[in-house]
Amino acid sequence: MAKVFVYDSYTNKFYTYDLSENDAMPYSSGTTLRVREFRGSSNAKVLWTTVAAMEAWNLTRRNYGSGIPVGYAFKRIWEGGHGTTSQHYAGVAFDVGQSLSSSARRKIYDTAVATSAWGYVEPLSMTPTWVHFDRRYGKPACPNTTAGYPTVRRGSRNTYVLILQDALNALGYPSGTLDGIFGSATENALKAIQKDFSLTADGICGCSSWKKIASAAVGIGRTSTVVDK
Repeated sequence: MAKVFVYDSYTNKFYTYDLSENDAMPYSSGTTLRVREFRGSSNAKVLWTTVAAMEAWNLTRRNYGSGIPVGYAFKRIWEGGHGTTSQHYAGVAFDVGQSLSSSARRKIYDTAVATSAWGYVEPLSMTPTWVHFDRRYGKPACPNTTAGYPTVRRGSRNTYVLILQDALNALGYPSGTLDGIFGSATENALKAIQKDFSLTADGICGCSSWKKIASAAVGIGRTSTVVDK
């Protein structure tokens, strides 16, 4: 069983589901994407995504017209496997088509681009044996990039807050929960780590804080302070 958070930007709310590995992901069409496929190589007990990412998946899958095998999708930041600004940790990225021919991957790529539903579709020259697309959202906190995470602060509510809470908990700065809602406990935990990392302890996770926290948390593995609720 997995607990799945789905963030809906239309209502600015999270919805949670307790699902088995063979259940369809919430908001995905039919059984085109099951929990185990979205999970990929992650062993986490809690997963998350967004309604917008599922809508982009539905449109791409429908226009492609046949199954799209998923190699990697979700990861929690302490599991690692991707870079420090990976959208996989936000639950909105897919690496697909590893088992398909190059012509089939080209068709998936062209289909994903044509939908205009994804925030980013990586050029095939950069991913010769798979296709990467993600539904990133929000303006990156760091200037001159499209890859980073947006600034989050008290009152923010999204899957980037889930990344921050997950990283803080794993690093031993308890946010008190894992719910994607930036409240007082998350703010206090962030201020504490900012102080220890010689950052401005303002309780706002912007460019410098994301860089330090993500670099410290990526791939450290499940710690005793990781939260799954």
